[in-house]
Amino acid sequence: TLRAGVTGAADIPVELVRRIREELPFQTLMTGYGLTEAGNVTLSRPGDSAEDVATTAGLPCEGVEARIAEDTEVLVRGYNVMQGYLDDPAATAEAIDADGWLHTGDLGEFTESGRLRIVGRKKDMFIVGGFNAYPAEIEGFLLEHPAIAQVAVIGVADERMGQVGKAFVVLRDEPGIAPILAEDLIAWSRERMAGYKVPRYVEFLDELPLNATGKVMKNELEARAAVIQAK
Repeated sequence: TLRAGVTGAADIPVELVRRIREELPFQTLMTGYGLTEAGNVTLSRPGDSAEDVATTAGLPCEGVEARIAEDTEVLVRGYNVMQGYLDDPAATAEAIDADGWLHTGDLGEFTESGRLRIVGRKKDMFIVGGFNAYPAEIEGFLLEHPAIAQVAVIGVADERMGQVGKAFVVLRDEPGIAPILAEDLIAWSRERMAGYKVPRYVEFLDELPLNATGKVMKNELEARAAVIQAK
């Protein structure tokens, strides 16, 4: 009998959590947040609601401190934090400050109940007319569109706004799902998210570039966008 299932720190649909609990033989469904440099940082607790499991990464583990810096970066301190990178004191000093806080590079916030919510990566954030835009959040909105199978959002240069969003989209190839045009997706987005979050450009791909661990290689998408903008 399967006793526990584990999700990652990113948001997943609440309805999916409910379906997993109802349709799969898990006694417990957990979520958590961690990283190589610190292991587990937060975990959900038994009895957490489907919404807590789907939209947060749980509460800090015992003996682990987590706080949000002024720029919304997640900082971690505790027994679990690494001593440093092997033979790389400069990188270690950049990652762990004088007070022992590990700067994770992840952006987050705490809910009213004290649960951590990850909103994106610091290096992925772009600024649209003075507003911080988080690709992970925008991607979450776009994945609600029934025609979209995969999506990756990056910031591209814009003369007026500084940066704007560009979405690389892989459409679902399934019977009964109508294809969409870029302008249709942009109009759909305007109805669901703040104006500065709406992608100004959409490019459809057959597949997204992935590395060996299945993560989207956004550096390749950024290079592709730069070439297109230069033309």
